[in-house]
Amino acid sequence: MSAANERDDNVDDRLDDNVNDTADDNLIDDVDVNDDIDGNIAEIEDFLDELETTEGLVGDDETPVVETELDVVTRERNEFKDMALRLQADFENYRKRMANQHSEDVERAAGKLVQSLLPVLDACEAAFAHGADGVEPIWSQLMGVLQKHGLEALDLADKPFDPAVAEAVLHEPGDGHDPVVTEVLRTGYRWKGKILRAAMVKVKG
Repeated sequence: MSAANERDDNVDDRLDDNVNDTADDNLIDDVDVNDDIDGNIAEIEDFLDELETTEGLVGDDETPVVETELDVVTRERNEFKDMALRLQADFENYRKRMANQHSEDVERAAGKLVQSLLPVLDACEAAFAHGADGVEPIWSQLMGVLQKHGLEALDLADKPFDPAVAEAVLHEPGDGHDPVVTEVLRTGYRWKGKILRAAMVKVKG
């Protein structure tokens, strides 16, 4: 073999070694890359599995518990609200009832007081009718005060007889028409729209 051929063979051997070394290095690099990709894929799959597991726990366990607690709180809120409304309505009814009762008690007490003064009015009226001096101003003043608070003297003379407001103690024959009051023997009074004392009258007919 000539020196030139031997030199060419050595060059070819070195080229083959370099190619083989490069191929081996590339093969190693490919293996490393594939390992990295496989590792990343495995990590992603583990993360997705963990995420699905977490979502399952939240969806299956925590959400129903939260909704149940919310329902309980809402129901209790509504119950307390209804209770408060009932108590408010009961108190309002109680307040109105007590106000009406108080007003009726005051009117009843005032009516009893006025009724106790009727004999005084009768005495003043009788004295005035007999011409007593100094009675008329006192009588007028007393009647004025009582009238401001709801007392009303019944004016029945020469009007049709009404047994709801007068008592007929004397009668005289009539001409066949409805009875008429001809004389008031004792004045009747109305207190705040109600008969406090019926009048005593003389009736014709």
